[in-house]
Amino acid sequence: MRVLIVLAVTACAASPALAQWNPAQGLWGKTDERDLRVMTWNIQDTLCRTQPKVEGSNSWCALARIVAVVKPDILILQECGDNSGNGTGTGVDSVAQLQTVMTLFVSGGTDPFLGGSVSSWVGKYAPTVSLPHAVVSDVTDGFNRNVVLSRYPLADLTGDGRTFINQFVMFADLYATNGNSGIRGFQFVEIDLPDAHYRGDVVIGNGHLRSGGEASDLSERLTVAQRLAYYIDHMFNGAGTGVPDPNNKIVDSPAATRVLDPYTPVVWGGDLNEDENLNGRDGPALWTVRAASSASGDGTDRDRSDSVFDDARDPLNANATSNRRTQGSSKLDYLCWQDSIATLRRGFIFNSATAAGATVPFELIGFPTPSIASTVASDHRPVIVDLILPAPTPPPECPADFNGDGFLDFFDLDAYVECFEGLGCPDGKNADFNGDGFLDFFDLDAYVLAFEEGCP
Repeated sequence: MRVLIVLAVTACAASPALAQWNPAQGLWGKTDERDLRVMTWNIQDTLCRTQPKVEGSNSWCALARIVAVVKPDILILQECGDNSGNGTGTGVDSVAQLQTVMTLFVSGGTDPFLGGSVSSWVGKYAPTVSLPHAVVSDVTDGFNRNVVLSRYPLADLTGDGRTFINQFVMFADLYATNGNSGIRGFQFVEIDLPDAHYRGDVVIGNGHLRSGGEASDLSERLTVAQRLAYYIDHMFNGAGTGVPDPNNKIVDSPAATRVLDPYTPVVWGGDLNEDENLNGRDGPALWTVRAASSASGDGTDRDRSDSVFDDARDPLNANATSNRRTQGSSKLDYLCWQDSIATLRRGFIFNSATAAGATVPFELIGFPTPSIASTVASDHRPVIVDLILPAPTPPPECPADFNGDGFLDFFDLDAYVECFEGLGCPDGKNADFNGDGFLDFFDLDAYVLAFEEGCP
């Protein structure tokens, strides 16, 4: 994790910035800025090099405005880079091309593909949104790619010299078969969270499992989900052994040298293409959180209990059947997390059709018809979770910082002398510095010694 100045830690911990959550009033912000907001969205080919990146009633603009409403810390995307599917060109974007598209989508700029300046981008509607770190998958099914966008930088958390993978391969073991993580791969991105807000970091997984209802489609989704469960449990958690890949079944070169620390959760999701309420079987979302046994002991949480997947709802839709749907009449899009580390504050689905029926979010004002923004953007609705992560360890106490301003300087010496002389003490302080119940020069000596030794 990045080391920040202790004083900044103290200041941030003491007075967290509070946003507002009141969807009925058009406010979709986090309750506590320290929550980690993760958003998954299958964007139906909208983000590609040949897409017109302009203001108006079009999918690019609708997508940018909705991301601006939600303001995720981490945004995971599926179906990116497909010019043919978008109907604006041919072929799939290269990794470099799609990296450029992501920069234009978030920050605007000059369009090197179509020429001219981009006139619609996320930051135009929400200047505080920053997602500068993009991981574009080098795995494609010939049509599209997966992408992870992060507010925070990447870091090697497992000691293998890498900060992300886009595909993994494993040999059969336990409940998982030989193979890889599917036709579009499955990303795992290691992200460095700031020490001012979080005690650990986070690993983000992102994937798009095969669609379809044929037996082969159902089989592939399940076998990939089983491999994902195995990978999360064995690579990141060490299957409870403290050693990554203890059975040596994951093809990992260079090999990881450490498991994640106890304060760093894995959060994963995407378009899993199967509704756990309607599929009539243990589907991919359930397999990735529970693994083989419904009893505790081989789950994908760090403590080997079961992880959880979301039951996100549209907060402005009271219909318990339709308010969970993310595509058509089904919920196909999921977010999952290790709940022994990360605690859910809320999960929700954003749909402009219901949002426009309340107070239209500021970021959608100016879109020609705000109520149809979600439909214009994609055939899927995004799923969002706000997760409470372990707080940072409080900085060591510094008794010599007598005025409690976070600095050790002569103002502290003055404050102690005034307190010693009976002229007034800072709140919560008294001049009996050595705590022996007497106020005398031994206290003055003790304070001067502490001042000279400095803060830990």
